[in-house]
Amino acid sequence: MALADEEPMTSQEHRSRLKRSALATGAALTVVVAGAAAAPNAGAQQSATPGTPKMKLIAASKSVTLDRYEGNAGVYLDLGTYLQVDNAPLEFKVTRKSYKDPVVAQQILRNGTRTQVKNLPAGLVKDFSGLPGFMELSIKNAAGKEVSKTTGTYCPNNAAGRIRPDAPATAKYPESCPTNPWTLGSVWGVEKGWASNTSTVDYDKPVNLKAGSYTAKATVAKKYRDLFGIPNDQVTIKLTVREIKDDEGEGGTGSRSSMSHHGSGHSAHGAQSGHAGHHYGPRGADAPTPGALSHALEARGLAHHLGDGPGHTDGSRIAPALKPATKRPTGRAGVPANVPKPDLRSLPAWDISVTDGEDGDIAGKDYLAFSANVWNAGPAPLVVDGFRKPGAELMDSYQYFYDAKGKQVGYAPAGTMEWDPRVGHEHWHFTDFASYELLSADQTKKVRSGKEAFCLANTDAVDYTVKNANWHPYNTDLSTACGEHSAISVREVLDVGSGDTYTQYRPGQSFDITGLANGTYYIKVTANPAKRLQETNLKNNVSLRKVTLGGTSGARTVKVAPVGLVNAP
Repeated sequence: MALADEEPMTSQEHRSRLKRSALATGAALTVVVAGAAAAPNAGAQQSATPGTPKMKLIAASKSVTLDRYEGNAGVYLDLGTYLQVDNAPLEFKVTRKSYKDPVVAQQILRNGTRTQVKNLPAGLVKDFSGLPGFMELSIKNAAGKEVSKTTGTYCPNNAAGRIRPDAPATAKYPESCPTNPWTLGSVWGVEKGWASNTSTVDYDKPVNLKAGSYTAKATVAKKYRDLFGIPNDQVTIKLTVREIKDDEGEGGTGSRSSMSHHGSGHSAHGAQSGHAGHHYGPRGADAPTPGALSHALEARGLAHHLGDGPGHTDGSRIAPALKPATKRPTGRAGVPANVPKPDLRSLPAWDISVTDGEDGDIAGKDYLAFSANVWNAGPAPLVVDGFRKPGAELMDSYQYFYDAKGKQVGYAPAGTMEWDPRVGHEHWHFTDFASYELLSADQTKKVRSGKEAFCLANTDAVDYTVKNANWHPYNTDLSTACGEHSAISVREVLDVGSGDTYTQYRPGQSFDITGLANGTYYIKVTANPAKRLQETNLKNNVSLRKVTLGGTSGARTVKVAPVGLVNAP
């Protein structure tokens, strides 16, 4: 049980947004593959020590055109700069023992069967979003005046591509750097012979550049050049900013759709407008945490294409969703005693705020809204199939079990799946997957309660360092993984190392706190509350988050206690 008993810290009345991971676009990857060999090298060469990656900052093009649309605050700086890696993979393992411990980052050096571990300086990496302050960028106008100077975080898992034909055909590393505040472990990496996009400088913040010509100069910060032996190469890019009027539509070379995701999350799937602090997306308000999915998926609204192709050479490695079994299991249900099982764990609630409700809620009431995540610590994936009887509105669910070789060795009944017709959902939910309770200060009384059926999906990389963690979970396409209303069967999977975030802002999901006395309470999140699912451990399914309610009716406030070193209201 994760218990937060520290003194509460004040948050804004409306929930604070999580800082999304800055993942740069990969539209120029075809250029970098073709032009990497010709990139300038102004610095000293690295020695090709076996197992040590050789890194170099390169640019896909000497010139970039960015479109600034009328009414926008500025332009988003995707300059097409990349970190080229050769001689050996660039790999990092980033972990923390608990939420009371700091983040520790290690570089993994692989030379054949030999592996070395190099600890990065303590305090250099503070979270799981990447290497902070890695890139330095200066922009000058046509008169030579510096109009922007900034630094940026580099996520090695950014969109990437090969720089030579004999490089590995696919990349084994994850496709993004997690920004979920409760992440416990992550793996970052760039394959040998690949280049990863470094255009992350203030990627969430538009830079106020007027239409005109500029010169951008990018370099790797000295502390990282010294640490990794990167040459002191400064990349110079001629930058042109064009202003696009609203009545000009999307005819510019910089597609407006490629920029729109910065401010609206997953708007490509008909997300609702308004309530800018809410995570609207394919699930309505139940969108994944911003930054949890790879840029390739975010930018295309969870695209249905597989891998590279015309118009999407972004290095995305999107696999098709898992297919359900065609028939119900036969024979006697049973699970061998020593078969690997999943281990479901709940994370502390976050994104906590008081709202006046969403569509469908009762006007004039106060609601306590929050996000919750249940993740799978393994060592086996959670695999649940639903089978529908003709005309039935429920599916019978079964949990499947596999041996170390992937062979199915057992199954067990696991309740039901139900069709959720609500706008923003409209898919099959596995029932009783998690429950939520608001407890009294002494944790003995349930003052509010609810349960949630989930469409299981791998929205967040919680710990990719656990045994059997899958760095490329398959069912990131929610509509495919969770089925249509006409489906006869559905397979839902929560893979090892991944979690599923649901945001409790929808009608009936948040707590109605109208008339509830001010004071201290605990938000309790329980995974597998009915214990219908078989796990390796049922004693770690509960988390608690301390909150303090204040204010008056119509102007309620909430203070949220940190959990160890994590202060994520």
